[in-house]
Amino acid sequence: MLKLLIVDDEESFRQRLANLFQRKGFQVSEAATGAEGLALARKTRFEVVLLDIVLPDRDGVEILRQLKEASPEIQVIMMTGNATVENAISSMKLGAYDYLIKPFNLDELFILVERAGELNALRRDKEILQRERDWQRKFSDLVGESAHTRQVLELVAKVAPTDLTVLITGDTGVGKEVAAKTIHWQSERHSKPFVVINCSAIQDTLLESEMFGYAKGAFTGAAQDKRGLIEVANTGTLFLDEIGDVSPDFQAKLLRFLESGEYRAVGSTHFARSDVRVIAATNRDLKKLMEEGKFREDLFYRLNVFNIHLLPLRERKEDIPLLVEYCLKKICFRIGKCAPGVRAEALAILQNYSWPGNVRELNNVIERAVILSSGAEITAEDLPSDIQRGIPPKAPENRPQSLADLERIHILAILEQTGGNKTRAAEILGISKKTLYHKLREYGLRDG
Repeated sequence: MLKLLIVDDEESFRQRLANLFQRKGFQVSEAATGAEGLALARKTRFEVVLLDIVLPDRDGVEILRQLKEASPEIQVIMMTGNATVENAISSMKLGAYDYLIKPFNLDELFILVERAGELNALRRDKEILQRERDWQRKFSDLVGESAHTRQVLELVAKVAPTDLTVLITGDTGVGKEVAAKTIHWQSERHSKPFVVINCSAIQDTLLESEMFGYAKGAFTGAAQDKRGLIEVANTGTLFLDEIGDVSPDFQAKLLRFLESGEYRAVGSTHFARSDVRVIAATNRDLKKLMEEGKFREDLFYRLNVFNIHLLPLRERKEDIPLLVEYCLKKICFRIGKCAPGVRAEALAILQNYSWPGNVRELNNVIERAVILSSGAEITAEDLPSDIQRGIPPKAPENRPQSLADLERIHILAILEQTGGNKTRAAEILGISKKTLYHKLREYGLRDG
């Protein structure tokens, strides 16, 4: 509901306008003086103001200036029965949306107010989007001081200015999407869209239409054309997460696009083009999948033009202090509760833990600790008990602990923790339900 403020000292005229806009569904407030109008504007965020230039206590142009200073996106329509060129010029220079001379047509006024409200909404949406982009950019950089992370940052800096296709590999939660965003922000496409498709979170039957779009009548329920995300990402970056989970049929269509830059929406007979830079990521061994006949060799080489591999956090623990500091800043920015630091004993516990969930798990632990913390710093008592004890459980002592062992043990531990709730377990693990079910089958735990 659009909020409208009417500031005019002529009561009968003001109430006539108020009744008109209330009947049209607006939320209307009234003020007879400039002071009353400013007081109301401080309490309520109005989209549009109808402001008389001649008021009993002060000049309407001065009220306009104060309104725009306090809320630049507010749209103010000036009204007067004694128009002067000087007032009109002054009002427009200060950012008035329009300038009306009494008497005016009320139907035209209604249309004008609606358009002013739409402009306000557009500017507010743009502001929200810009804040979101600023937040993403501020907290999308790879962080760390280990030799591995420094090497990754060097690779990112070298590949970002190019348009090469990049394949980012590594365990779940190591920061593959963060690496992709860092490449995007450092590229020439940084001001263009960064679009993410989580290939494992979308059913095979829907993935093609989600990526390439569909034509009206392509299937039951396709009442109109729909743009695919590949078109939404045009001139920007398309990030294909969990690319190792896609079907052979989708692999063939993706390969065609990578080779020619052309694609065809589901149900369409026409080919379209999209200028996107493709970055893909996976936590699976694509070479092994190729040997098993589950992943196309030609697609692998199209994707793996430039490979960046991210090590698990347990193999680069030198990064943990900087990551903790980074997580604290991000959480403070997002939820508004800040913890200036972490006590030495708590940091030591964090550095001694094996982090099977990698950076994602670390971020979740820090966020929980910030919420629980009652002091100036996070203490050992603010950390989960399993983190304090150094869990996850150890593998059998008669053989070395492999990555697969560690992952299997962690999945079992999370499933036990959630009472077998696979949806909740997938959320904690930071993977889709589809990926969780795949891993349960892989480890022979389908009914686990």
